[in-house]
Amino acid sequence: MCELFGINGKKKCDITPILQEFFRHSEIHAHGWGLAVFYDDAVSLEKEPVKAIESIYLRARLRNGVKAANAIAHIRLASVGGMSYENCHPFVKHDNMGRSWTLAHNGTIFNPSATSLLDEKVESIDKYTDVQEGSTDSERILYYLIEEINKEQSRLGRSLTSDERFFLLENFVSTLSEGNKLNLLIWDGEHLYIHTNYADSLYYREILPEKSIVFATTPLDSGGWKPVPFLRLIVCRNGEIVYEGAPSSREYFDKYKGWEYENIDYSTL
Repeated sequence: MCELFGINGKKKCDITPILQEFFRHSEIHAHGWGLAVFYDDAVSLEKEPVKAIESIYLRARLRNGVKAANAIAHIRLASVGGMSYENCHPFVKHDNMGRSWTLAHNGTIFNPSATSLLDEKVESIDKYTDVQEGSTDSERILYYLIEEINKEQSRLGRSLTSDERFFLLENFVSTLSEGNKLNLLIWDGEHLYIHTNYADSLYYREILPEKSIVFATTPLDSGGWKPVPFLRLIVCRNGEIVYEGAPSSREYFDKYKGWEYENIDYSTL
């Protein structure tokens, strides 16, 4: 599976050493890398469809140092979609009120037409296949999220408040978790949203005195990492958890174990 990295804080700090350790894992996750650094609602996005540790560009980027309060990074082990720039995470898209949303995903969508908490069948996210830039199921998750946000904003005739975004995202991840491996990091210009429904696959720790929280698929150093609260939406702002959603029962189990990698078309990579 892919690996995720995210940091949320109030002040910039030097994340170069921990990013270097994260990108070393690309020896296994070799199908692309990406780094999104956030300046409020502005996004600086850099990514390549090459193994991170072999990227000349990334080596120079890290040599110059990366300071950020908020960032998301990703290294890819392809399960859906070939090896191309368009298929590298993170993905960025704007809603109809101009807010930018950035998403990185670790997992696979086996059930593209999940059932909502109201027992309503949602439309298949595969309907975005013809309009997305790449071919990953992960990018389709973002298209689905933006459509849900746009529907609600159009109904209200205004931008969603923070609380409204929290509740929408909480329902969104709970619905899409049914039958799917759904580890997500999402940035909305103010908040970092975190979700995992696959046991022992996302961790966090605090960075002091910067008062930041860092997230990663596997612990990246000896700094007291803890499992991310499981089966619920977590929302961070300025290095603090500001919202923790209700737990759901939609845990992903490895009933499809091996499917992701047995079905890779390596001729497209």
